Amino acid sequence: MMEFLYFPEDKGEYIPSIIMLLIFITGAVIATFFIRKHSEKELSKMEQSSEVSLETPKEPKEPTRR
Repeated sequence: MMEFLYFPEDKGEYIPSIIMLLIFITGAVIATFFIRKHSEKELSKMEQSSEVSLETPKEPKEPTRR
């Protein structure tokens, strides 16, 4: 019967794959950190702009004639 999974006898062959896994996990954590940081900045900007728009009353528009 043909083996579909390959488990090497020499466990040293796992080292490159573990290194690549750690690199990708580190990259994912760093990307998540920057995305959350950017999201918090945008949220604070949005809250500030909504506070400003609520404080200043808008004047009603005059009807335009055609």
